[in-house]
Amino acid sequence: MPVDVILGLQWGDEGKGKIVDYLADQYKVVCRFQGGPNAGHTLYINQRKFVLHTIPSGIFRTNVINVIGNGVVLDPITLEKEINTIRPEIPDLFERLLLSNKTQLILPTHRWIDLASETAKGKEKIGSTLRGIGPCYMDKTGRNGMRVGDLYEADWKNKYEVLKEKHLQFIRQFPDVDFNLQEQEKIWFESIETLRKIKVISTEYYLHNLLAKGENILAEGAQGTMLDVDHGTYPYVTSSNTITAGVCSGLGIAPQHIRKVIGIAKAYCTRVGSGPFPSELLDAVGEKLRREGSEFGSTTGRPRRCGWLDLVQLKYAIILNGVTELCITKIDVLNSFDNLNVATSYTVHNEIRTEVPFDMSTIDKVQFNSFKGWNCSLNENRAFNTLPEQVLNFIHQIEEFTKVKINYLSTGPGREELIVE
Repeated sequence: MPVDVILGLQWGDEGKGKIVDYLADQYKVVCRFQGGPNAGHTLYINQRKFVLHTIPSGIFRTNVINVIGNGVVLDPITLEKEINTIRPEIPDLFERLLLSNKTQLILPTHRWIDLASETAKGKEKIGSTLRGIGPCYMDKTGRNGMRVGDLYEADWKNKYEVLKEKHLQFIRQFPDVDFNLQEQEKIWFESIETLRKIKVISTEYYLHNLLAKGENILAEGAQGTMLDVDHGTYPYVTSSNTITAGVCSGLGIAPQHIRKVIGIAKAYCTRVGSGPFPSELLDAVGEKLRREGSEFGSTTGRPRRCGWLDLVQLKYAIILNGVTELCITKIDVLNSFDNLNVATSYTVHNEIRTEVPFDMSTIDKVQFNSFKGWNCSLNENRAFNTLPEQVLNFIHQIEEFTKVKINYLSTGPGREELIVE
């Protein structure tokens, strides 16, 4: 049986968590395949808001198994806080949460390196969330990393000390920053005891055996396509492959098992941190988008940069991921706008292009198509054919440009606020 994929098509924060939560009860297992605690998937369950940083978004669905894959980098401190927050709602959490033995661990010194390195860059900052993600992935690719499976070896504390010492030597090249290592280590070692309550598995064999039995699996992405380390707006990217290809390496699943790829995009664009953003609005309209959409990072709290939907960028993401179905979220944020725009081409070196250039900062100008707004609530709409004509025109423009059908339209944060084709 197949593996279906849900991932973001922009710069993250597209609303993936809600869609995973909505679809999760159709699957035996939901798996996170990459990223770390820099991700923040927001869910509204029984009128309560929950933000998941590491645990897959299927955890609130009864009888659904949730797997943290080997492509994830895990901070035991963040995970423990997350568990303590949601466990009152999920008494059987430790029965339905599994962890790959090959998941890389974020050490306190990884966060120290992140802070020192980003501080030293000054104006050249890349916008790191300072969660130790990049340094942890550096150790992974540098073959120095510490993995969950190491915690069950007799000499694991010695391995920790060796890696810590390497980090301390590396940190000496940077100016001093305020970081209490002794305090953070104490918390880290305490959180390891909570981590040990989670069943550790070999995801390769576990997921292979499920597929052989005919079970369905849902792979949940973190961040967004434009933050992919290879295909995003480098160097202003995350440290992992956020695209469909990352499912295979991040879970140990063969490519032929992937069936559907559901791509999630907001009805407009946002981005946190530095880096090119062609359709960004630096005016009152952009501020209104931020206010109406409550666009503040679920992990960092930082205000998000806002702009119009960029169809050139969206089509690029669809091509990269092999998207078979589209989900447009936060359409309700546009309810009070008289006029809307979508980007349809760029001018680069006096040439009009409909492809994303090697460096998006070389874009001189963005061309837009304009639409009339609908100026009404969509709360009562439960089917596509009941939507105002202006909304349908907006949707059809997206489908025509990208050549992919919109199967899901989110009209609010709740589970029930979703129109499904």
